[in-house]
Amino acid sequence: MYAPAPLKRQLNRSGLLLLGPAFVAAVAYVDPGNFATNIAAGTTYGYLLCWVVVGANLMAVLIQYLAAKASIATGRTLPQLCREQFKRSTSTGLWAQAEVVAIATDLAEVVGGAIALNLLFRIPLLLGGAVTGAVSFALLMYQSKRGQRPFEAAIVGLLAVVLIGFVVSTVQSHPSGSAVIGGLVPRLDGTDSLVLAAGMLGATVMPHAIWLHGALVTERHGKTLRSVVGKLQVLKATRLDVGIAMALAGAVNLAMVVVAAAALRGTGADTLDAAYHAFGDNLGRMPALLFALALLASGFASSSVGTYAGSVILDGFWRKHIPLAVRRSITLLPALVILALGIDPTRALVVSQVVLSFGIPCALWPLVRLTASRRVMGEFVNRWQTTAAACLVAAAITTLNVVLIVLTLRG
Repeated sequence: MYAPAPLKRQLNRSGLLLLGPAFVAAVAYVDPGNFATNIAAGTTYGYLLCWVVVGANLMAVLIQYLAAKASIATGRTLPQLCREQFKRSTSTGLWAQAEVVAIATDLAEVVGGAIALNLLFRIPLLLGGAVTGAVSFALLMYQSKRGQRPFEAAIVGLLAVVLIGFVVSTVQSHPSGSAVIGGLVPRLDGTDSLVLAAGMLGATVMPHAIWLHGALVTERHGKTLRSVVGKLQVLKATRLDVGIAMALAGAVNLAMVVVAAAALRGTGADTLDAAYHAFGDNLGRMPALLFALALLASGFASSSVGTYAGSVILDGFWRKHIPLAVRRSITLLPALVILALGIDPTRALVVSQVVLSFGIPCALWPLVRLTASRRVMGEFVNRWQTTAAACLVAAAITTLNVVLIVLTLRG
């Protein structure tokens, strides 16, 4: 879309000031589920599945951009658009699966935070899960009182902890550059690797981040979006916002696989607890400590973002608002039950990510359809090339999930 020269200068001056929403969404791409699936991938298959991380993050750039663009053009969140544009039965079905996704998301975040607290302070898992839930609630209360920008700053700070932890660990693990490059060639090694690849995809392209991103944009830039000029300004900034945020998230995810492949391959450390101790044995105390701190920061940040997404989903589909404390309690309960029953927390994390992978098409196909509609998007409608690329991404993810179901049913 063409913008006159004065507007272009305005966009260039203010673009950096508009960054932020995509970084909150990016937290979903480095949550504890990513830790579980990426560490399992590197420990079990070495560098084999590096291509899954890179491919998933490239998909994420397009997906998150479209999620933000839909709300920039319409002023509505994706759940609101689905309620307004689709039949009631379709909208209800989308809401139901989105709620299942929200529960699976929260399970991963809370369990991850509990594991980190146990590793760092020997806090029992059940109590650690309750603490994680309380901290995430505190972050959301901070947002409601201080506004969007301070909340974004807090989330970005926690994201920085995760990034620093894995940058240091990557340097100290001395990975093989040629092996990393070799891992970028798409291939699998049996059904188990396919299941893990689906889990990595579900952990990376998080469906709740698709439902949420538009709300982050509209709440941050509501007044700016009242004019075409303002929409152009935010859209330009969003491209940069999404690009930087997804690049950082992709780098962290790739670092997880690479560090596990370099330091943990052959150790049998296929759980987060075992990985922590293996890092200590193979790389030293500091990388192990940074790993646990990164996991803790990820659990705190992603849990608050997941609860936020759940509120956006319910409000968008049903125009109903549940107090944050109630919403936090509802989504926290399944995770606490898992911890109380003594189920292997890392296994629960991986399974939750496979569930999330099944939820991606349910958010992605409606997004593609809506952003391809001139009636909905007006002059911001997708170009046919963008729609074609989005359809290819949605088809690839859907096909992977169908294959995974068939293989699982066949044993």
